Amino acid sequence: MHMSEHITPQLILQGYCIGIFPMADEDGCIYWYSPDPRCILELDRLRVPRSLRQTIRRATFEIRLDTAFDEVIAACADRPEGTWISPQIMSLYRELHRRGFAHSVEAWQQGKLAGGLYGVAIGGAFFGESMFHHVPNASKVALVALMDHLQRQGFVLVDTQWSTPHLLRFGAVEIPREQYLERLSQALQLACTFSEAPAPPTDA
Repeated sequence: MHMSEHITPQLILQGYCIGIFPMADEDGCIYWYSPDPRCILELDRLRVPRSLRQTIRRATFEIRLDTAFDEVIAACADRPEGTWISPQIMSLYRELHRRGFAHSVEAWQQGKLAGGLYGVAIGGAFFGESMFHHVPNASKVALVALMDHLQRQGFVLVDTQWSTPHLLRFGAVEIPREQYLERLSQALQLACTFSEAPAPPTDA
């Protein structure tokens, strides 16, 4: 369903709560999506490749939370192959960030933003939206840091929408939409807090 003219930050939140999310097409028109199957990351089953564990041990990157949300979403949108993150989407999610719902996890190196990701937190569910890197492994380290942080904060559901080879290497799994909606309903009953600063990712 096309909703570009009427979509609001509140409507996006309501969409997440019923299992749908917005994306813009090449012309900037925003549509709602609800994949079946749905891809998720299990918080207690993250697979971290050995080489990435070594990178984490070396503390190559400094992890920060919500210090550069605007830069992160802009970097996620800056893709040569095209993007679903239109100017309107960016504006809406920046407003969600200002309202405390959208968050960024950032990997910094020598004072520069090297990579990161952003998503939306509601209850005990985190809805991952996009990630980017300027330096190899930066976004992967940010992902490990995110999963560590969510587990400590009591989150129970990490939605990645669709599967990708990258996510599958980290242990992402696809589940039927009906099962996803059941887990989403349970997650939304929790009152988790995302704002506490994350500890550095572990290599476990």
